[in-house]
Amino acid sequence: ERSPISRADIAREPDLQRSTISAIVDELQNAGLIEEIGIGSSTGGRKPTLLRLKTGKPIAIGVDLTPSHTTIALADLAGKILEKEDFDTSPDADFMTSQIIGRVAKFASKYKSDELEVGITVPGIADQSTGKSLYIPYFQWHDWDICKEIYKKTNLRATIDNDANAIALAELWFGREKIRGVSNFITVLIADGIGTGIIFDGQVYRGERGAAGEFGHMIVGENAPVQCSCGSRDCWEAHASEKAIIARYQNHFDKSATNGNGINITKLILLANKGDKQAIEALKETAKYIGIGISNLIVGLSPQAVIVSGNITKAWNIISNELLSIAERSVRRDLPAPTIIASTLGDQPT
Repeated sequence: ERSPISRADIAREPDLQRSTISAIVDELQNAGLIEEIGIGSSTGGRKPTLLRLKTGKPIAIGVDLTPSHTTIALADLAGKILEKEDFDTSPDADFMTSQIIGRVAKFASKYKSDELEVGITVPGIADQSTGKSLYIPYFQWHDWDICKEIYKKTNLRATIDNDANAIALAELWFGREKIRGVSNFITVLIADGIGTGIIFDGQVYRGERGAAGEFGHMIVGENAPVQCSCGSRDCWEAHASEKAIIARYQNHFDKSATNGNGINITKLILLANKGDKQAIEALKETAKYIGIGISNLIVGLSPQAVIVSGNITKAWNIISNELLSIAERSVRRDLPAPTIIASTLGDQPT
């Protein structure tokens, strides 16, 4: 977080002996995880040697599975994307297993490294202790044992997590500086569905078998414009997901009209930012329900901050007033209001 930094400055933070810090630094250097980048300015004594995380060296293969497409990316220790590829997601679990393993194996073969590991995110419940995705509602997948299959075919260790949990970790490690100093916050991912990641005391709270954070299925209203992945029209997901935004936009037009056909969330947000009234109205109506859901999270969990992520953040100037005015109603008088902000992270966290 504070690189470039010297050994002496590191030693001041955890109040450890310099000899202990030097031993740890030497170990990390030998592992190829950090590097010396030059000499810093003197504050009166000898000029310090500056250290930072070693960038440019492949350390992780990330697999992000969404209902519509899957991304496989190679990253270094600082989170920089070195290479990636995308392909359409199939509802066939066996086909997706073979596709993922084949592409992971290709990256591993191209960048031979003893440090390479695989991280997988899914839009569903993931049990890190077993390496299985217990349930992905969009495809009705149960007990998808992808980590075991990757290890069997590539000898690479793999871990799996819910997509919103992964975003929460990314915010903790790479997000805004003021958020990195917050120990209790919630991330809300607005996508095909809605996911929430919970950080308590600087750690992801996953609950029993990774099932925590399924707030997309809490009831926030009735007669939503689309069905939730569970089949209900009462859930937060049905009222506030990208699917709901698109459905509201399409409902502005006569069924025989072609105005709303072929629209996706990227095009809709682009239209809204150019002043399209129907697109703006669809986003603002959805923002009300996002705000209701966040209001419930604030009442139940009392976080220091709530971070909204997903494509919808590109329309933050359109939705923020509507969303904040509703969410802030839930703040009790004697308590400080949590910070509610849009994520600044993308493919290249800094």
